[in-house]
Amino acid sequence: MEEIRIIKKIRFSIIGGNSFRANYFYRIAKALPEQFHISGAVVRNEAKAKEIEGKWDIRTYPTLSDLLEKETPDFVVVSVPPEACAKYLIELAELNMPALAETPPASDLEGLILLHEKLTLRGAKVQVAEQYPLHPIQQARNSIIDSGLLGKVTEATVSISHFYHGISLIRKMLQAGFQNAEIRGKGFRSNIVSGPSRAGYPTEEKIDSVTRDLAWIDFGYKLGIYDFTDNQHRSWIRSNHLSVRGDRGEIFDNQVHMLADYQTPVHIDLKRINKGEYENHEGYFLYGILAGENWVYQNPFIPARLYDDEIAIAHCLCKMADYIEGGPSFYSLAEASQDHYLGMKVEEAVKTGNTIHTVSQPWTK
Repeated sequence: MEEIRIIKKIRFSIIGGNSFRANYFYRIAKALPEQFHISGAVVRNEAKAKEIEGKWDIRTYPTLSDLLEKETPDFVVVSVPPEACAKYLIELAELNMPALAETPPASDLEGLILLHEKLTLRGAKVQVAEQYPLHPIQQARNSIIDSGLLGKVTEATVSISHFYHGISLIRKMLQAGFQNAEIRGKGFRSNIVSGPSRAGYPTEEKIDSVTRDLAWIDFGYKLGIYDFTDNQHRSWIRSNHLSVRGDRGEIFDNQVHMLADYQTPVHIDLKRINKGEYENHEGYFLYGILAGENWVYQNPFIPARLYDDEIAIAHCLCKMADYIEGGPSFYSLAEASQDHYLGMKVEEAVKTGNTIHTVSQPWTK
């Protein structure tokens, strides 16, 4: 398990207004006031600025320069659409202000290369807030992979989220690095009763036509299988799935199958331990995840009542604070660019039906 070093209260500012993703950071800071403090937010829309100030008790500013005149954050979270993200990242780098960028950090390959040239090659302090590998269950699974219990891992199937998010999990589970790949893909359309969306619960029964995207990503001796249906991660009737296979065992969702020796199979479950259930009076939160009798994930943010996506983003914030104090990179522009690049190539393979061969990009050198 990865440990979190919380040296001091983490102070960060936000560029992102009242967006869906920015609200994650507001909720986390409110739930964990002893660990996080939001030092202002850049909100260009006056009505939205007043709404944020009233709801979250956060001071807002119309521009980044206005914010930095009054606030002294440790770093700035850039939670804006990809087409605007690059501009802010370059501006922050010129001011020597560390930045934590939303995913993806740029909308296309040209933008990713520009960020590499303007930021990475110049040593800018930038990381990307890719939260999926930091979900509690993914940290638990990676703990098992890193322990060597599965042996040499050669296959991963990820059916959890779209393109770059799914690719980040595939590369992480396979420890594929920046290897090039051969990609084949196919799309399949079907009908489904619509479920929840970002807008909320469904208000009537409605049939949606959705696409299921499937892709096979061959890294050479390592195979990633990508499988995602539109809005699957919010659907009530489509499940998420992840499996990882090594030469000594596999993880299949929340089950682990492995060998004590060549004659002795071992089967254990990954069990979430929640407080506040039944007669427990400790509060309501995820305490950790057990594999048999061993903790493979323990939640460092108890007793805050956060759901898994928020826990993962809180991990991003802590890792960013550690990074700017001299700690390791945890999800660099290069890593984020590689995942977005592979995601775009998966999308191309699905749409065209062609076999795609990736090529090394500038950030891999």
